[in-house]
Amino acid sequence: MAALLLDSASLYYRAYFALPETIVGPDGAPVNAVRGFLETVGALVRDRGSQRVVACWDDDWRPQWRVDLLPSYKTHRLLEDSDTDEEEVPDTLGPQVDILRDLLPRLGIPVIGDEGFEADDVIAGFAHHLRGPVDIASGDRDLVQLVDDRVTLLYTGGTSASRGGKPWQVLTPASTEERFGVAPRLYADLAILRGDPSDGLPGVRGIGEKTAAALVSAFGDVEAIIAAAGDPGTGKPMTPAVRDRILQAQDDIRRAEQVVRLRPDPRWKSHPIDAAAAADAIDVAESYGVGPAARRLLDIIR
Repeated sequence: MAALLLDSASLYYRAYFALPETIVGPDGAPVNAVRGFLETVGALVRDRGSQRVVACWDDDWRPQWRVDLLPSYKTHRLLEDSDTDEEEVPDTLGPQVDILRDLLPRLGIPVIGDEGFEADDVIAGFAHHLRGPVDIASGDRDLVQLVDDRVTLLYTGGTSASRGGKPWQVLTPASTEERFGVAPRLYADLAILRGDPSDGLPGVRGIGEKTAAALVSAFGDVEAIIAAAGDPGTGKPMTPAVRDRILQAQDDIRRAEQVVRLRPDPRWKSHPIDAAAAADAIDVAESYGVGPAARRLLDIIR
């Protein structure tokens, strides 16, 4: 059965900024993110023929073990003037996240997360253990590393749509390599070397996208690149300057690898994801002011 795994935070943030706050519920509060999320899921299911949909959730958006390895991890998203590890969320988005968490299971879309795990980790677990084709809907490029002959990333990041006019790009092994210059399994290695400001990943000083892609293409993963840097006989693209930078940063590279690499957890192997819509789903959606969008989604899923 084809499964659709939703990177929920990525999708509701995208919907929040794509639609105006003039879309409100009966109480006058904005529901633009909720409606946009439901409409996006409906479009994905219709286009991909998904038979099971799972909303993967950030129960822990910045796990402490990742911060211990990389203190800069997502620091730019922390709430200012706060001693807590709280994410900065727009005032009018927070209540909508609560609505989605309540409404989605009623629509037959289970919300699944776990303490100490980000949604990406949950997605990696399901993508690895589910049988049959798997689609992942996200604007997070970290998930490129999961793409293979069975797993497709429906990438919603950026402003460009696919050639078919859809607000996502279909990334397969071939299209991933065409776009980023490396195979999906090596995308994490590219990101480690190049850095990724969206996650507070510093990268290696003086190594940009082209050099990182050339190194990964020539030598493979970061361990192989570090080994190549330690061999004085290694030729281009391992220039003397690049060699010095890699060797000086090798400990940081290894810590970053542990942060970036997604590893499937066995707990997701037998986690149930099949769910049915509740009898009161539409009534609850109407109370939030998104009845039509919920009804359209249910008509597509059924």
